[in-house]
Amino acid sequence: MLFKLFTAPVHLVKKVGEKVQEEADKELYDLNTIQRKLVQLQTMYELDEISGEVYEQQETELMERYEIAKRREMEQWEELTKQKDEEEK
Repeated sequence: MLFKLFTAPVHLVKKVGEKVQEEADKELYDLNTIQRKLVQLQTMYELDEISGEVYEQQETELMERYEIAKRREMEQWEELTKQKDEEEK
């Protein structure tokens, strides 16, 4: 019982940290969010709100995140397919 009193705050902090990480990953690697940001970036560039250098830098970053997000999506899809195949056996 005493052990639980001391470890409960640690477990709570861990759970909060995991949730924050999950939300951060969702924001960083959500395909719809990345696509929306690319459109916004393109619009800002076309309206001369940002320079070509800033545009290229941010576009590169967003495209890298997009590639990671697509890779993660494919890995999740493959895992689900694998699980489904195993269940059918």
